[in-house]
Amino acid sequence: MKIKFSNDFWWGTAISGPQSEGSFEKKNDSIMDYWFKQNKEDFYNFVGPSVASDMFNQYENDIKIMASLKLNSYRTSIQWTRLVKNIMTGEIDEKAVEFYRDYFTKLKEKGIVTIVNLFHFDMPIELENIGGWTNKKTVKLYAQYAENCFKLFGDIISHWATFNEPVVPIEGCYLYKWYYPKIVDFKKGIQAGYNTILAHAKAVNIFHKIFENDKSKKICSILNLTPAYPKDNKPENIEAAEIRDLIFNKSFLDTMIKGEFPSKLVKLFASEDLLPEYDSEELAEIKKSYIDFLGVNYYQPSRIQSRLTKWNDKKEIMPEKWFENYEWPEKRINPHRGWEIHPKTLYKIAIDIRDNYNNIPWIVSENGMGVENEDKFLNKENQIQDDYRIDFIKEHLYWLNKAIDEGSNCFGYHLWTFIDCWSWGNAYKNRYGIVSLDLLNNKRKIKKSGYWLKEVIENSNEIEIDEDLVK
Repeated sequence: MKIKFSNDFWWGTAISGPQSEGSFEKKNDSIMDYWFKQNKEDFYNFVGPSVASDMFNQYENDIKIMASLKLNSYRTSIQWTRLVKNIMTGEIDEKAVEFYRDYFTKLKEKGIVTIVNLFHFDMPIELENIGGWTNKKTVKLYAQYAENCFKLFGDIISHWATFNEPVVPIEGCYLYKWYYPKIVDFKKGIQAGYNTILAHAKAVNIFHKIFENDKSKKICSILNLTPAYPKDNKPENIEAAEIRDLIFNKSFLDTMIKGEFPSKLVKLFASEDLLPEYDSEELAEIKKSYIDFLGVNYYQPSRIQSRLTKWNDKKEIMPEKWFENYEWPEKRINPHRGWEIHPKTLYKIAIDIRDNYNNIPWIVSENGMGVENEDKFLNKENQIQDDYRIDFIKEHLYWLNKAIDEGSNCFGYHLWTFIDCWSWGNAYKNRYGIVSLDLLNNKRKIKKSGYWLKEVIENSNEIEIDEDLVK
């Protein structure tokens, strides 16, 4: 069968500043930089973020590769710790401005629309030392940083994002000890989440004030959505899945599109004395903020059931007080990453946005497949034959295309990622790029998937899909 996307559909890739640029010439450390210096053993093969994919030095060549693949869009992020010389005063580093202006200009010259994100997990360590997102001072300094970015680069960049996956630092830093400072405190996490939403709202309102007369300028937030499927239709399992959805998805989705917190979530947190510190002025700021489009990162759903044993109230309260994960026996797993592969959930997300979120324009801002030891798929020409990635993409595009045909307002698809990049904790264990990176010499080589995507674009966005692949 064949599917086709519109001629103006966005095809591109996503990456982040801290995972691609490296820390060359930065004046400040993020929590990731600091964490690596303190605990190298926490990182796969002891590989830290200092060099990353070396895009700080090789961005011109990388942009040429993007252009050669006919990609028309791209997402990256500004590193707060690079742009700002003095985190506490907001003083700008002019060398960083020169770097980003040249980077973004060269993308624009190649006809590549760039979405610039302001925050991708890389909290400055100076701010983490005063509580990070739990501290309202961080909110104020983020708003100042955002305003500087809009003014410094707004003549080049038309599309912006406030945050990438804002729930992940909450999970990683305050719940499950994935990331420094590895705190386990749900109430602090809720405060950090609330303050993140407030910071987002302040940045969005500043943005719309600066660009109120320029409708070509648009701003979004990028959310990783993990829809919760209940084990079955029993009321207790449906309720458990709904609570999981409220905490991890709708807490950000509803506030950033509708400007208000889900009432059921507020009641739930109030019943446990978990509500954050807030005031009416802040709620008004959140209410009046609006995004022009939505970025959706989709990798896997969640499978949920009600608790099999009652929560021990003597333990530190966690989201799992109200639900447990359920191992669906039919699920298909990416064995390298341990994540479920379920492309049809992308259709579910698309229809939910259509029906429950004003059919807001949106883009798949990340989707991709991480694979370990990809060198074993090299052919005689030293090219990685990643047919598994091509099939993964095809499956997701089939369901996305179906949703678009049914009226969902999706205008693009970005793969994670352009080039194999450094990942928090996992370093280079799982490779996601359509371009491979040789860690010994930083050389790049386009994988089979990169050339496949180029063929799709050259073939007027038409894709041939084996029906057996999407049964």
